[in-house]
Amino acid sequence: MLFDQIKNYLVTTAGTDPKKFEDPQLKVADLQLDSLGLIEMLFEIEDKYGFQIPDPTVFLPMSFAEMVAAIDVMVKEQTQSKA
Repeated sequence: MLFDQIKNYLVTTAGTDPKKFEDPQLKVADLQLDSLGLIEMLFEIEDKYGFQIPDPTVFLPMSFAEMVAAIDVMVKEQTQSKA
C-alpha cells in the first residue's frame, strides 16, 4: 500500500517512469529527485500519516524498497504511539 502510494506520487508529480519500479534493485538516487523533490515526496507521507521524518537524507543510499520499508516502520511506530 505505501509502496503504491509513493510510486503513484512520483509518477504523477515528479514524472518518474513507472517502469523504473519494476526493478527490485531501484535506488532512491536513481529516481533523479533533487533534495527538494525528495523532501516534497516525504512531506506528502508526513501529512498523510501525521508525523515528521527526522532526516530525509538517510534514504538517499537506500533502494526504493528499503526506503518504503523504513517509512513503513515509522508509520507503524507512529500509529502505535497514538493508540
